[in-house]
Amino acid sequence: MLLAAEQHTGLIKTEAQRLGFNSCGIARAVQLDDDALRLEQWLNKGHQAGMGYMERNFDLRIDPRKLVPGAKSVITLTLNYFPEEKQQPYAPKIAKYAWGTDYHFVIRDKLNQLLDFIKANIGDVDGRGFVDSAPVLERSWAVRSGLGWVGKNGNLLTRHSGSFFFIATLITDLSLIADAPFGTSHCGTCTRCIDACPTDAIISPAEVDANKCISYLTIELKDALIPGEFHNKMEGWMFGCDICQDVCPWNRFSKPTSELHFTPIPEILDLSLKQWEDMEEEAFNKAFKSSPLKRAKLKGILRNAMAVKGLQG
Repeated sequence: MLLAAEQHTGLIKTEAQRLGFNSCGIARAVQLDDDALRLEQWLNKGHQAGMGYMERNFDLRIDPRKLVPGAKSVITLTLNYFPEEKQQPYAPKIAKYAWGTDYHFVIRDKLNQLLDFIKANIGDVDGRGFVDSAPVLERSWAVRSGLGWVGKNGNLLTRHSGSFFFIATLITDLSLIADAPFGTSHCGTCTRCIDACPTDAIISPAEVDANKCISYLTIELKDALIPGEFHNKMEGWMFGCDICQDVCPWNRFSKPTSELHFTPIPEILDLSLKQWEDMEEEAFNKAFKSSPLKRAKLKGILRNAMAVKGLQG
């Protein structure tokens, strides 16, 4: 039984690497009691802002066995999205994760391929893959799988590649060899992310108040306008925000992604704020049909542009 688990674990990690994932860790499927307490406290403070989905399906969020009955293992995978290119200085800022094809499409395809491989080479295995689409505590599972630690900015950090990567999980009823959890933090006394946040959204190490977060305000917030109190604090960010990652010393180890789907859409790198404001909806839908920006729609982008202009007077 142990030999089979070792062989299956090796097969899966090798295939994950072949599919382009940058790391693959495994943890036993158990209820996350400590994380449940932290999540409950965070929700009780109202730090989820308008993200009501964070409050729903609490039991599913803390126990993978309720998402996949009989689950025994949680496979956590990362995929680097750090771009080689840079935006033009005059372009309104867009978070790097959104420069290319929507990662949901890219990673979901890879997860399906991995699950198909497991079924073809190991047997009749039940499993479900998740990437930001279900109540799964991805960062907690990444830590339990030995992939890194949660930094003071709330992101998963690694010593070899920083934090510019997506996290995906595959929950399965297959018995595998679990990796040792990542037991230490390597942030030390550094507070660069906390100090650099222009809206003071990082209220304590690893605790982010979404009500103040530029990423939340420009992506998740559904109001017609971004509150005026933030207009002089946007620092040019029109969709998402990378400030707390850009200042993190560990991201000096970030390397450009080799995933072709994350090649930047030219308009993201080159368009000025005025060109965004003049864009027609048909042109927007054509250029960003497979982009994360489509989630905000042109209406949302133009709302965010107003807030950016607030900074510019």
